[in-house]
Amino acid sequence: MERIGSETLVLLADLRERLEAFEAMRSIASLRGDFTTKMVKGAIYHYFQATTPRGRTQMYIGPDNDETRRLIESKQAGQSDVQADLAMMQRLAAQVMAGGVVPVMPDMARVIGRFADSGVFHAGGVIVGTVAFQIYGALLGVRWGGDARQTQDVDVAGSNHVAIAVPDIKADVPAAIESLKMGFFPVPALSRKEPSTSYAIRGKTLRVDLLTPASRGAATPVFIRRLNAAATPMRYLDYLIEDAVHAVMIAGTPCLVTVPRPARYALHKLIVSQERDVAAADKKAKDLRQAGLLVELLRADRPGDLALALEALEMRGKTWMGKVDAACKEAGISL
Repeated sequence: MERIGSETLVLLADLRERLEAFEAMRSIASLRGDFTTKMVKGAIYHYFQATTPRGRTQMYIGPDNDETRRLIESKQAGQSDVQADLAMMQRLAAQVMAGGVVPVMPDMARVIGRFADSGVFHAGGVIVGTVAFQIYGALLGVRWGGDARQTQDVDVAGSNHVAIAVPDIKADVPAAIESLKMGFFPVPALSRKEPSTSYAIRGKTLRVDLLTPASRGAATPVFIRRLNAAATPMRYLDYLIEDAVHAVMIAGTPCLVTVPRPARYALHKLIVSQERDVAAADKKAKDLRQAGLLVELLRADRPGDLALALEALEMRGKTWMGKVDAACKEAGISL
């Protein structure tokens, strides 16, 4: 693990700011309409109302803050230029990579970028697994060692109980995957009666898996209405994706994604490491390696994040904390 230089961190901050602006405005760049506001639970949110071939629609822009108001002023002044913005962000990403930030592999970045374009993250989708760990490098200002960040899986978690300011936001994960024209096919479930929750490419190891928090006793795939797709229920996932955050995915064409809070990711890895059997020894070692690196970094830079994540975990009960304690003793990790 190595620190990223201060100049590159400044570039990252600039890239993130531009991406946030781009994400908010590109969906309305070519539409005519009006801005409006709503009061949701005491907070003000901005929307854009437009008439499309499908009728009147209302799109969420963002919370009421200086950045959102600047975006609205820019749109009203006719200053939006999507292609110019995209080219600028690609140049910034190239500079960031030249500064030592390791990008997500091209095929994986292409899939994640299409999910971003298709509104998957606006609809509550969260990137989990090792891809999220890769993305944490830029978020936390470090460059990970290669053994901790290797993967060929794109894991996306979603839930039917996501709290979002805009209740009608939806995405279509299967359609987004199909539109890539990369040869993805739905991996058949063990039972023909169950829908697929995974997509793969023949002859390649790249895979997309859809996950969702497991309800008590649930084992069969769950249909996630917001994502128009079925997902595999997994224990402990609700803690991981609760209160997720936005982050920049560094690639040739960067984009803004949603990932779990790094501290929660670290504690979740400690928990799931204790669920691995002997046949999954390599995955267990990877869990502990990632958790150890994150805990070390967070203790030095963001100890409050760890404290909050631990508080939230303690509320889940002694069983959860017992798994964390056992994993820490096994790996020599000190919280």
